[in-house]
Amino acid sequence: MDRLEELRLFLAILDAGSLAAGGRRLGHSPPSVTRTLAALEDRLGARLLERSTRRSRATEAGTRLAARARQLLADYEGALAEAAGDAAALRGRMRIAAPLVFGRRHVAPIVTGFLAAQPGLSVELLLSDRNADLVEDGVDVALRIGTLTDAGLVARRVGEVRSVVAASPGYLALHGMPAHPRDLAGHALLHFSMAGAEGAEWRFAEGGVPFALPIAPRFSVTAAEPAVDAAIAGQGVVRALSYQLADALAAGSLRRLLPGFEPAARPVSLVFASARHMPARLRAFLDFAAPRLAALPVLRATVPSAPAPEAPRRRGRSS
Repeated sequence: MDRLEELRLFLAILDAGSLAAGGRRLGHSPPSVTRTLAALEDRLGARLLERSTRRSRATEAGTRLAARARQLLADYEGALAEAAGDAAALRGRMRIAAPLVFGRRHVAPIVTGFLAAQPGLSVELLLSDRNADLVEDGVDVALRIGTLTDAGLVARRVGEVRSVVAASPGYLALHGMPAHPRDLAGHALLHFSMAGAEGAEWRFAEGGVPFALPIAPRFSVTAAEPAVDAAIAGQGVVRALSYQLADALAAGSLRRLLPGFEPAARPVSLVFASARHMPARLRAFLDFAAPRLAALPVLRATVPSAPAPEAPRRRGRSS
């Protein structure tokens, strides 16, 4: 097996999670995969994978090799594309990651449009509210919400979203409109967080100064849609990102609360490992997706809302 194919196999094992699954991706038998990996580890004098009955994970040495191998293979494929002078006929496979709700509603249609324009490509779209690790998860590009903290990544900004608090008109008619975030202590709170309810807090800003408000949610869930659905049903006050609430706010089934206390907008970006020697397929996807994402109304600073009669202002919830 040549050295480039050896690296491809190593990356396939990491991406698929096991030796057998990685081998199947590239059409190699289990004995061949085992021999190739053993030979690579012997040559390097380092263990690259920690193996268990369920999953194989990279060691520290394996993580370093994976990062360099991905760049090396990208440079190799980019060089071939440049030499062929045919960037329009792209080939290969891409892995793209996005948040669950936004990915299903907005990224997936863009990806299918891209595939229609590039029949030689295939795409695996990973939808999860957990931020994918671009190296460990073998992701070419990810849509991220929030400020980029990894200095080793490059971000192309495509818009922004806000954290918005909302409730149904029916709920507000019964329990009143909070005038300040501290009034939320008297309301049924519907909390969406991957971290769960323990130590939950909602963030606000007053006079440009951010602050965190500890909360005791009545309902806590690890996906946004059930919390939004509960709010539409009149079960309480929800806090979610503006794109997650956009349809309900525009339809009037939810009303935006406390707009003067919302924290600063959060950037939305397409994130990738390096702009240097970028593979032609990644460049093509960025050029295709970035303007389409930037044109989405849900990625603008304004929050859609429907006119509604003013609910009575009362602090706390009626008994």
